[in-house]
Amino acid sequence: MAEPLHGWLILDKPLGLGSTQGVSAVKRALRQAGHPKARVGHGGTLDPLATGVLPIAIGEATKLAGRMLDSDKIYDFTIRFGAQTSTLDAEGEVVAESDVRPTLAQVEAVLPVFTGPIDQVPPAYSALKVDGKRAYALARAGEEVVLATRHVTVHALTILPGTGRGTGEAGGGGSQPSVSPAENPLHHAAHGPPPRLGEDRESITLSAHVSKGTYIRSLARDIALALGTVGHVTMLRRTKAGPFALADSISLDKLEEAARGAALQELLLPLTAGLDDIPVLAVSPDQAIALRQGRRLAGHAAPPGLNLAMQGALPIALVEVGEDIKVVRGFNLMSE
Repeated sequence: MAEPLHGWLILDKPLGLGSTQGVSAVKRALRQAGHPKARVGHGGTLDPLATGVLPIAIGEATKLAGRMLDSDKIYDFTIRFGAQTSTLDAEGEVVAESDVRPTLAQVEAVLPVFTGPIDQVPPAYSALKVDGKRAYALARAGEEVVLATRHVTVHALTILPGTGRGTGEAGGGGSQPSVSPAENPLHHAAHGPPPRLGEDRESITLSAHVSKGTYIRSLARDIALALGTVGHVTMLRRTKAGPFALADSISLDKLEEAARGAALQELLLPLTAGLDDIPVLAVSPDQAIALRQGRRLAGHAAPPGLNLAMQGALPIALVEVGEDIKVVRGFNLMSE
C-alpha cells in the first residue's frame, strides 16, 4: 500500500460540481492510488455555479482548513444588467427588471463606493442559518428570509482588462477618478436613472479581492442598484484562496490521471503551503517532543503571535508565542 498523504491538492473546480463532490473526487483518487484512508476536507465552499480554486486538505492538513476559511479570496465575476434573480445568479427566476444600462465610465465611478469596509446583506439563497435552518432551504420552500447585515472588506475591486470598450482600456487598477454628485451613479440611483451617454453596458466583468464572509452575488446586486438598474451574476471564478492560486490548481482529469498512475504525491503541496504567511520557529528534537506532549516552552526567542514550530523540515505544531510558547494545533507527522 502507498504511504499516507498529508498536504493540499488544489482543484480547479469545474462548473456544476459542488465542494463536497470535490472532496469525494479526492477520496476516490486516494483509494484508486492505493493510499491509506485519510481525512479529507475543503478549505472554503464554492457554489456549483462557480469555478476555480478549491483547496482540498488531506490528512494532517485538515487541521488547517479552518484557517483557510478565514483567509482572503479573489474572484472574477460578470454582472449582467437588466434583470435581478431570486438567487442573484443565473440559476434563479427573474424577480426584477430594468431598461437602464450603465456606461463603462459610470461603472468605473461607482467601484470606489464598494471598496474598503462595507456592509452587505447576504443572499437569501445562502448556507447561513436562520433559526437553525439553512437560508436556502427556507427560500426554496417559499418562506421569507431576512438575514442580518454583515461587515466585510473589499480590499480591491477593478474592471478586468479587455472587458471595456477596447483592449488595454478598462480600469484594471490604480486610483479611480473623482466625480461630482451630479455624475455619481449613487446620486442617480436616488434621483432617477443615470444618463445614458456613451456606450451602454449589457454586462461587466470585475475582479474582487475580499475578506472572509463576502458574498459576490450580494456585491453584484448592490453595484447594479447603485447604478440605477438591477443585475445578477452570470460568471463566478475564484482565482485565489488564501495562499493558493489558479497556478497551483489541477483539473479533475489531471487528478484522475495521477490516481491511475499512483502519482498523487507529485501533485501534492506540502502541509506548510497553507502557512506561508506566518513565521517559522526552529525547535530542537527535545523541544519537539515537549510540544507533542502539549507542554509549554519558555526562554525561547520568537516573534509574538502565531508561529509554525519546525524541527528541521518537519512541521511540529502551530504555536502561540507570548510569555511562553503553547501549542495551538499539533501535527502528528513523523520524519522519514
